[in-house]
Amino acid sequence: MIDSRAIIDPTAEVDENVSIGPFSVIGAHVKIGSGTEIGPHAVIKGTTTIGKDNHIYQFVSLGEDPQDKKYAGETDTRLEIGDGNEIREYCTMNRGTVQGGGVTRIGNHNWIMAYTHFAHDCIVGDHTVFANGSSLAGHVLVEDYAILGGFSGIHQFCVVGRYSFVAAGSIVFKDVPPFVMAAGNSATANGLNREGLKRHGFSSETRQALRQAYKIVYRQQLTVQSALEQLEELAAKVPEVAEFSQFLRQSNRGIIR
Repeated sequence: MIDSRAIIDPTAEVDENVSIGPFSVIGAHVKIGSGTEIGPHAVIKGTTTIGKDNHIYQFVSLGEDPQDKKYAGETDTRLEIGDGNEIREYCTMNRGTVQGGGVTRIGNHNWIMAYTHFAHDCIVGDHTVFANGSSLAGHVLVEDYAILGGFSGIHQFCVVGRYSFVAAGSIVFKDVPPFVMAAGNSATANGLNREGLKRHGFSSETRQALRQAYKIVYRQQLTVQSALEQLEELAAKVPEVAEFSQFLRQSNRGIIR
């Protein structure tokens, strides 16, 4: 299952059920779990751990040095990739930095399309979608079930909340709350991700409560603090509204408006 033309460092830990295509390079300190398939001409290096049942296509670069001017050749930083991810052609994922916590982490069952970029110290949850050419700057957090449209870009230190949707070509400079659609340059809120909520089985009552919460935050021209006060009663009844409110409270960069 490993092509004879692949180059694999003798210290790499590759499960016997891994498939590796011709001319791929697997460096020292790399660990690859059972059932993962790696196409030809892939380069995986650094302290990189890849879980089970991933499909990694040709011409990817995983675990390369972080693109950070503070990087000084430290070797104790890493890239961690979970299970069941689809990682398409020309995707790049860099290791973390000492200053940023030391790890770039990708969760499970993510659909990552061609030419996407994950910079140092990014954390990505589970079941996300990254369309072609979408990019994360350093220290970005993307939560579960978020979708990034083609050629969208997320500024460093931003958070993209659960079940949110970032439209194609958008540039995000502030946090995107959960369940919200973002679009534009600079990105602004464009309503709830209604179709996504339906597809994922959120009840009509929950969707209605989130619409009400959205209107309080985005339609009544309130400050965030005043909006949070207005949301208290609804948040006490609906967990998703409580999550929405908590995101607003914890935002360091401020939310898109």
